[in-house]
Amino acid sequence: MNLPMQIIIPVAIVVGAYLVSFVATFLLDKIRHFTSKTKTTLDDEIIHALHRPARFIFILIGLYIALDYAMPELTFLGLHYSKYIVILAIILSAYLVVRIVGAIFTWYGHEIGPENKNIDKTLFRFLRRFSAVLIYVIALIIVLDRLGIEIGPLLAGLGIAGLAVALALQDTLANVFAGFYVAADKPYEIGDFIEIDTDTNGYVEDIGWRSTIIRTLPNNRIIVPNSKMTQSVIRNFHKGAQEMSVLVQVGVAYGSDLDKVEKVTVEVGKQIQETIEGAVKTHVPFIRYHTFADSSINFSVILRTTEYTGQYLLKHEFIKALKKRYDKERIEIPYPHRVIQNKN
Repeated sequence: MNLPMQIIIPVAIVVGAYLVSFVATFLLDKIRHFTSKTKTTLDDEIIHALHRPARFIFILIGLYIALDYAMPELTFLGLHYSKYIVILAIILSAYLVVRIVGAIFTWYGHEIGPENKNIDKTLFRFLRRFSAVLIYVIALIIVLDRLGIEIGPLLAGLGIAGLAVALALQDTLANVFAGFYVAADKPYEIGDFIEIDTDTNGYVEDIGWRSTIIRTLPNNRIIVPNSKMTQSVIRNFHKGAQEMSVLVQVGVAYGSDLDKVEKVTVEVGKQIQETIEGAVKTHVPFIRYHTFADSSINFSVILRTTEYTGQYLLKHEFIKALKKRYDKERIEIPYPHRVIQNKN
């Protein structure tokens, strides 16, 4: 066979394989069109997972046929080309399995998970990531075996090296193990509103291997290492009953009729509780006098909200309404002042 044909035919094989890969993905799209009409989404997710690996599979097959046709004795770095094809096939197989497992997790999370309240979403995410890592580790071991590298001595060497790496990355590993603890113990979950050591609060946006992401009310993202989370005092406002009391501090002048103040304040509180979004409609507000201050008699108004963030609107509307009603009833809210008596 002349030289031009020896080049043209392998190139044509690779190009043909490339075109066949497009045909394969086209057929998968057609199959997905039919599976979209079934009750379950599992078949749709699996076909979608096969879409990209299918192209790589046909291209790899075409590359193998082309090399076998044109240069059957080709070696590189002392290894026959078929070894590299096998290694690529192992990696591609691992990628395919990861995609299929991911599709199953996606289907389970979207279709079965919402109906099963016993499924922990955080642990579910960890298992998905862990399964992908495990599959790639197994693929790496198989590749090393195909290359003729003995796993036993390598693992022994990795044990010593791993000890050194563990010492160097002890903070990172502490965060990873803390992440497993958070997933298992569930002191908080994604979507919970939490407070850490009284100085940081917000909604849990994500729980990763190394850190937890909190979205604060001003819409800032705070990334907290998991090791710190497990060592901190965490107040979870979404665990148990989410309802909470809201205390508003008020002071009136010493000359005020305290019975009238109580009656008016409770009336305003009832109105707010019944009309404001996020307030507990059935709660009956009440007040408790507690302090003879320098310029006023102080008391607490006890309102109630359905969740932590509802307190801000509740306080806002209550203070506006109370000020307006006090002005109408001529109830004085004093500012700080002192009375000086001259004995002469």
